[in-house]
Amino acid sequence: MLKRFFRSSILQVTLAALLAGYMRLIKASTRWTIEGQKMMVPLWQEGKGMIGALWHGRVAMAIASWPMQRQQPAFLISRSPDGAFIARAADALGAKIIRGSAKNLRKSKEKGGSTAFRQMIRHVESGGCMAITPDGPRGPFMQASMGAIKLASLTGAPILCLGISTRWRIGLSTWDHFMLPLPFGRGAIVWKGPVFVPKDANADMLEEKRQELESLLCAATNEADMACGHTPLEATS
Repeated sequence: MLKRFFRSSILQVTLAALLAGYMRLIKASTRWTIEGQKMMVPLWQEGKGMIGALWHGRVAMAIASWPMQRQQPAFLISRSPDGAFIARAADALGAKIIRGSAKNLRKSKEKGGSTAFRQMIRHVESGGCMAITPDGPRGPFMQASMGAIKLASLTGAPILCLGISTRWRIGLSTWDHFMLPLPFGRGAIVWKGPVFVPKDANADMLEEKRQELESLLCAATNEADMACGHTPLEATS
């Protein structure tokens, strides 16, 4: 009964509105410093698609800090009832929502057989940014999978690595060390890259690019944390 209540439509809509409002507060009240954004400007001006990579634990910060007026990001959110209010909140903030399972993407993306994966490709090719968490949905923490690499190879789009942190935050005891930003402090956004993946890349080249992505994303996240006075976290083995 309690589980059914928390998944009711009315509560889902209410939670979504509260979350969207909170994210707007974070964006407006945080004093952001931004590094590396110069490389983004030509892509925005030319209307080219890209892939934005960030670690799973920083998703809430990404929604709060992304320049929605410059380029619409898309987020892959599961079709589960628990993902419904998150999808509504992100949609209210101007993001495009693609519903699907990252596990199913892994099974079918080589053939392009997943409906969600095809939507991701179309979004990038139409000039949008596909936000991907390379260590999602279940880790290992701060270790990149091949998802972003294969999407980049298929679309020819660059991967930009996004590190985000805020001075005031709550760290949860989850596998991804999920960070909930708090308002009225300073925040840091660090961009690194781009990573380009050739369409004809073989297995060795794909692995090389995966390692490059992981290294740049760790560096961007660590720099953002240090700029906000935090000790960088270490990836799990």
